Amino acid sequence: MHNPFRDWLTGFERMLPRSLLGRSILIIVTPIVLLQVVSAWVFYDSHWETVTRRLAQSVAGEIGAIVQMMPRHPTAEELQPLFAIVDDDMGLELTFKSGEILPNDPTIMRQNLVDQQLARALESRVERPFIIDSRSLEKLIEIHVQLADGVLHVVVPRRRLFSSTTYVFLLWMVGTSLALLTVATSFMRHQVQPIKRLAQAAEDFGKGREMAPFRPDGATEVALAGQAFNLMRNRIRRQIVQRTEMLAGVSHDLRTPLTRMKLQLAMMGDGPDIADLKKDVADMERMIGAYLAFARGEGTEHPQPTDIAALVADVAGDARRHGADIELALPARGIVVPLRRDAFRRALGNVVGNAQRYASRVAVTLDLKPRHVEVMVDDNGPGIPAGAREDVFKPFFRLEQSRNPETGGTGLGLTIARDIIRGHGGDLELQDAPGGGLRAVIRVPL
Repeated sequence: MHNPFRDWLTGFERMLPRSLLGRSILIIVTPIVLLQVVSAWVFYDSHWETVTRRLAQSVAGEIGAIVQMMPRHPTAEELQPLFAIVDDDMGLELTFKSGEILPNDPTIMRQNLVDQQLARALESRVERPFIIDSRSLEKLIEIHVQLADGVLHVVVPRRRLFSSTTYVFLLWMVGTSLALLTVATSFMRHQVQPIKRLAQAAEDFGKGREMAPFRPDGATEVALAGQAFNLMRNRIRRQIVQRTEMLAGVSHDLRTPLTRMKLQLAMMGDGPDIADLKKDVADMERMIGAYLAFARGEGTEHPQPTDIAALVADVAGDARRHGADIELALPARGIVVPLRRDAFRRALGNVVGNAQRYASRVAVTLDLKPRHVEVMVDDNGPGIPAGAREDVFKPFFRLEQSRNPETGGTGLGLTIARDIIRGHGGDLELQDAPGGGLRAVIRVPL
């Protein structure tokens, strides 16, 4: 059933920052922004509007008083002392132009907050036609009032109609927000660094690369995660060493009785039963050799910067010397990747050898992807059913129906190859080849 709320939530999550630092800063900034918006709204709705209204009423009251006093001074000579007193004490510059009529131009008046408050105040205090011009002069506002015998021109300083606390409040609000955001960003970046180092250490360990000892630090939870990672890494390394040593020891110890068995079989002459026993001993010898080769590469080698294109070319050259028909496609320039060279060579050799064993033609392609290197090995052999492609990576598993057991193979080649590739942080997968047959895809991260 379609859920619109779930779709909206999914779309909202896509808009969120992907990094922990971005989301943490968003968690801090969002309440600050909301608080500032609410504070600005309350300030605008109450304080600023109230103060502006009172300032406008003060100016309008002074103009109204002047208009009422002007009839007592009918001549221009009598108005000059009155205008001088108003200019000195009230800061209003007055000019009376006898016989003038206000123009019918409503575009002069701007409808901002100050104009609106001043217009309301003039309507109630002066009760005369008027025009407010707040555009012509930068620091002054002109008010033209129509009287019975002319127009009174009043020039008012803008500071008398604006409250300076408005700018102080806005500057304080924006300044403290920016300071808080800077401090919060710096603090959160410092808190996120241990998590990034832990992620990098886990990635390096997963790719089998050499890494410096990880020092847990940061918040308590992050430090606990770092300590748990160190314990896990030590346990895994200990288990790998124990497995490798056991594998090498058992394989080495088995060589002695196998050698005795080969000598005894050689002395027993020929016969159908003797031939079968010799074949079983040969199979066991190949398996032990594979175990020893794997143990040697797993236990001693460290990753080194390696030109993987040159390595692929070497493996293909070895296969050609053993009679394989191999088509090789490499990029124009080399690709350097941290690899355990001998181990990776063994893994790729196992994959190419597996294709060579069951096909007449093999194609090896190296391709550079944005985040990994991809080696594709295609063959024209009988292939492997899709349902059995994971089974062939199990130790000693062999497909009797699609692979000929007489052609050799211990059932360990692909197992060892995938183990080595995954030890580099990559993977080995089997797919259908475009022209029929089997495709093995090796991916190694950069």
